[in-house]
Amino acid sequence: MPNHLVTQITYRLEKWRAVFTGILDTAASTFLLAIAVREFQAGALAKAFIASGFSLGLLCSPIVVSTVERACALPAQAAAQVLAFGSLTFLITSLWKTEYVFVYGAALAMASFASIIPLLTQVYQENYPEDTRGRLFAHTTVIRIVSGAIAGHLLGLLLTNHIIGFTLLLETFALAMAISAFLVSKIPSKPLTPCGGFHPFKALRFIQQDRLFRQTLLGWMFLGFGNLMMIPLRVEYLANPKYGVKISGELLTLGAVALYTTVIPNIARVAVNPLWGYLFDRANFFVLRVALNIGFMLGIVTFFMSNSPLGLAIGSAAYGIALSGGDVAWGLWVTKFAPPDRVADYMAAHTFLTGIRGILAPIIAFQLTHFLSIQIISLIAAGLIFIGTVVFLTEIRAGSTGKKGTIVIEEFSD
Repeated sequence: MPNHLVTQITYRLEKWRAVFTGILDTAASTFLLAIAVREFQAGALAKAFIASGFSLGLLCSPIVVSTVERACALPAQAAAQVLAFGSLTFLITSLWKTEYVFVYGAALAMASFASIIPLLTQVYQENYPEDTRGRLFAHTTVIRIVSGAIAGHLLGLLLTNHIIGFTLLLETFALAMAISAFLVSKIPSKPLTPCGGFHPFKALRFIQQDRLFRQTLLGWMFLGFGNLMMIPLRVEYLANPKYGVKISGELLTLGAVALYTTVIPNIARVAVNPLWGYLFDRANFFVLRVALNIGFMLGIVTFFMSNSPLGLAIGSAAYGIALSGGDVAWGLWVTKFAPPDRVADYMAAHTFLTGIRGILAPIIAFQLTHFLSIQIISLIAAGLIFIGTVVFLTEIRAGSTGKKGTIVIEEFSD
């Protein structure tokens, strides 16, 4: 059981960090791609690379965990160093106003932001009691969402009215990441428990050993691929004039793009996030996951099948409601099934696979826009999520009977 004082310190620091993480979320969800489209008229490959930056960090997360484990470093302090590097990358990117530097700098900064997730999940496992972990995580997520909504709205207005340019915007992201690094460095944490071996991807062996973990990751692969295909296309659909999305006969401003891709989804996330945190602590995990998948399917199809303000708002809100539960489920689900001292490894395997689909999905999605309408692509994405839902349905009994911190080992020879 975590020390009560440690829980309080972690929770207090995470609440403050959530303010600045929300600002960084707007970079990943809206502004980096919007800059690529409006400032540099970037091509499909460049936009896909920017959209894949966060996923590149997830792909590298097993290496980060393995390195921290070998060095016997404290997870929180190691995470802070990675965030400091990301802050420096944003700052350097703001100083060289070329497409090449922007594309690679933006992707690298977001990769730094994502690569520390397994380290922080291990910290949550150790510092938050298991019966309130979902609720505490959800509370900080609410702050993160509100911050993102406010930042998305204000930064969008400032850009639209030419009060700030993209250089100052990148410097804002650099400052937010630097403050996040400082706050993370103050969180109490313990060195990771060595699990033997020095291979940087040794965490992936748990996929082979744990049948339930493997089956869940399979369902998540379909779900995540469909979802990650459409996230960057939300900005593309609204910001690119070729799709003809207009309000009152005018193309959408960056402020309007931010409204539908950041502000409305975040308002919806805030409204229901505490409920999802409560359900995560008490409900059958796979029933919860199926409900979220249905929300994602409805949100994606509604958004891309509409070009009216009302339709876009409804699609954005439905997506935000599902994403709210997805925040908690994606960030904490391994704590329900992994042994306590192996949470970082399980999360690293999960984030690695998320990184694979996160890199491939935007590239495939942007390439498909050359051959298919964006509406057809949204139906394909919804179909992939439906397949993932069917996989999760087969594991519902495990979700109601499995105990936190236990795994089911399956021996096989192929």
